[in-house]
Amino acid sequence: MGAIANITHYQIIEQLYAGTRTCVYRGICTISQQPAIIKILKNDYPTFSELVQFRNQYTIAKSLNSPNIIKTYHLESYNHSYALIMEDFGGISLHQWMMNQENKLALSEFLEIAISLCDILDILYHHRIIHKDIKPSNILINPTTKQIKLIDFSIASLLPRETQTIQNANTLEGSLAYLSPEQTGRMNRGIDYRSDFYSLGVTFYELLTGKLPFISDEPMELVHSHLAKTAIPVHKINSHLPVALSAIISKLMAKNAEDRYQSAWGIRYDLEICLQQLQATNQIEFFRTGEHDFSDRFIIPEKLYGREQEVTKLLQSFERVSAGNSEIVLVAGFSGIGKTAVVNEVHKPIVKQRGYFIKGKFDQLNRNIPFSAFVQAFRNLMGQLLTESDLQIQNWKNKSSFSLSPHFREFIG
Repeated sequence: MGAIANITHYQIIEQLYAGTRTCVYRGICTISQQPAIIKILKNDYPTFSELVQFRNQYTIAKSLNSPNIIKTYHLESYNHSYALIMEDFGGISLHQWMMNQENKLALSEFLEIAISLCDILDILYHHRIIHKDIKPSNILINPTTKQIKLIDFSIASLLPRETQTIQNANTLEGSLAYLSPEQTGRMNRGIDYRSDFYSLGVTFYELLTGKLPFISDEPMELVHSHLAKTAIPVHKINSHLPVALSAIISKLMAKNAEDRYQSAWGIRYDLEICLQQLQATNQIEFFRTGEHDFSDRFIIPEKLYGREQEVTKLLQSFERVSAGNSEIVLVAGFSGIGKTAVVNEVHKPIVKQRGYFIKGKFDQLNRNIPFSAFVQAFRNLMGQLLTESDLQIQNWKNKSSFSLSPHFREFIG
């Protein structure tokens, strides 16, 4: 077994996980005899982006000194890549633990796990870290002690706020089933720490019901569900679940970040009320959620005000185009008055119709480039199309060749 990864001073005992991008092993240090978890990239020649993400999770996790976050010991050079050496506390993923039919999660156990997860998110909040991939597979649990630890900071961000650009649903960062609406890039909203609260809500939903709130084999349908569909409340799936707990999860999964909880402490407070009631009376009475939820950060809501008429005109134009018409809409105005914000409001209906969103902007610095906005827009379209499957790319190639002149058809093949 020691020859699997061949990492200096570490003997491999067993393989724990083999994904499309990474492999995880349980090993032991031959010098100190200390058990360790070893994570390596599966690709022998990883891309620059993969290497950056690998270093990113080491750098961020190393800076967090918490018993609820997996400790990282070293980042070792390994072939043309890295090996990440982490602590082994005998944990398995929460997803794997729940897959075991013997692990029927009692309500009290769920609340204790949920409170521990809130403690973790509170730590990330105070360190201004957005994890961006909260899900049961990235949460470890020790089956004996029930201790919880968070792992995988590969796409985590140290920025207080990010803006996600539009990408093909298959290339989005994070796990699509747990992705917050703003992480899809089609929400006209930025990403901040409250994005993790949405993913936490999806995780709670799955732990309590045994299934995800939105299920689909088509990525764009999942994206549209996160943007526009309301999940069935958990108490309507399982009538034994209290309405108060269902309300907490629904608040976490609100589409707009300002409608979710604003602090991990506020979530924890409501969950503790549930646990205290359950321990005292063996039932949980309904109470008003979020009454002790306060944020110590000044965040201006990103809701669009005073542009209802313009947005309505855009959406009406899109509906006519969806019916088979061809139209062009020009949006004019001075710099900084919100033209881009208005245009971005058409994201949701475009996702519903499985359409592509492209945009171009005439910039005074590029006024010497003819049709610069059109070039920018169609360059964006090409970037989206090239992330599609080979069959879809061929279909678009055929459509394009019929629309172009004979000389262009010969040029593109």
